[in-house]
Amino acid sequence: MAVKRTTRSKLYRGTMYVLFIGIIVWIGLSTNWPRLAQQFFNLEVAAQQFPQILTIALVNTLLFTVIAFAGGALLGILFAMMKLSSIGPYRWFATAWIELFRGLPALLTIFAVAFMLPIALNVRVPGGPVGAGLVGLILVASAYMAEVIRAGIQAVPKGQTEASRSLGMSPLKTMFWIILPQGFRIIIPPLTNEFVLLLKDTSLLFIAGSTVFTKELTTFARDASTTTANATPLVMAAMLYLVVTIPLTRAAAWMERRLAKQR
Repeated sequence: MAVKRTTRSKLYRGTMYVLFIGIIVWIGLSTNWPRLAQQFFNLEVAAQQFPQILTIALVNTLLFTVIAFAGGALLGILFAMMKLSSIGPYRWFATAWIELFRGLPALLTIFAVAFMLPIALNVRVPGGPVGAGLVGLILVASAYMAEVIRAGIQAVPKGQTEASRSLGMSPLKTMFWIILPQGFRIIIPPLTNEFVLLLKDTSLLFIAGSTVFTKELTTFARDASTTTANATPLVMAAMLYLVVTIPLTRAAAWMERRLAKQR
C-alpha cells in the first residue's frame, strides 16, 4: 500500500529532527568541556581585558566605522551622480573607480594606501597608519555605496523630476532636495548592511599598523591572546561584534519589511 504524501512528509521531518538531536548529543558528549572553558572561556583572562576592550577597542571600532561610512557615503553620492551624468568622461571615470575598488580586496586597498602611495607619490596620509587605513576603507566603501545610491536614485519615479523641473527648480536643486531624500529612504536597509560590513572590515586595519590607543577589536583581541596564550580575548571580541551587528541587521530587516508594505 502506497504511503500518503502527508505521511511521507511527517516521516521526513521526524527523521530530520532525530538526526539533528543526534548530532547535538554527539557534539555534547564528544566535547572536552573543561579544556574548552580553560582555553576559550577563561574568566580570569576575560577579567584582565576590562575596561580596555570596551573603552579602547570597541570605541575605536565604532569610531573607525562611522568615519569610513561617512566618507564613503559622501564619495558614493558624488560617484553615483557622475555615473548617471550625461557627460561621457564623468561616467567613464565613475565606472572605472567603482569597478576598481569593488574588484580589489579591501586588505590590498588598505595596503596600497598605507605603503604603496607614500613610495610612489611621496604622499603621506594625515593620521599615520590609522589614517591611511581609514582612507583605504573609505575608498572601498565609496565604490559599493555609489552603486547602492545610484540604484536608489533610479528607483525614484521620473515624475518627481518632471514635477520639480516644472516648478522652476534647477537640476542640482532637484537632485539634492527632491531625488536624493527619496532615494535614501529606499536604500536605508542596504546602507545599514554596508555599515555592518564596514564594522567587520575595520579588523583589516592591522595591516597599516596601530598603537596601543588605536587598536580596534580584532587587533586588541589578537595581541591579548598572544600575551596570555589564551583564546578568550578573541571570543570576547567576537561576542562584542555580535552585540553590535545583530541589532543592526535586525533593524535593517525590519525597515526592509516596512518599506515593502508601504509600496
